[in-house]
Amino acid sequence: MGASVQTGGNGGGRSRRRRTARPMAEINVTPMVDVMLVLLIIFMVAAPMLTVGVPIDLPKTGASQMESATEPPLEISIAGDGKIYLQETELQLDEIVPKLKAISENNSEARIYVRGDSATNYGLISKVLGAINGAGFTRVGLVQLPEES
Repeated sequence: MGASVQTGGNGGGRSRRRRTARPMAEINVTPMVDVMLVLLIIFMVAAPMLTVGVPIDLPKTGASQMESATEPPLEISIAGDGKIYLQETELQLDEIVPKLKAISENNSEARIYVRGDSATNYGLISKVLGAINGAGFTRVGLVQLPEES
């Protein structure tokens, strides 16, 4: 009176092997490429907005454009209300020279661009230029916009 019951294991008949899920050995780079393209577009749109600095209404002249160099210049901006900025930091007139010397590491060949608002008093611009020149910096330029024809 014995009955034999099969319970799935290796008992009786052929044994079936289950395929186990192996980890995928390839990396799917398509999502990464999509993310990189989106980031590239975002940075291409945002980059010009980041380089504006202090908003100034530059005067327009017929002067030719200067040659571009490899390292970016230091920019001193003089706003229409008489405030002076080094890059985007507000300074007083007597603080300009020590800050310039510290940033340029006493390199008198550092390029310095002075951006003066068209509504700024010319006396203030000449004081800033005199202070920079008196400190020994020789490569100083005034920034203006080209005239519209």
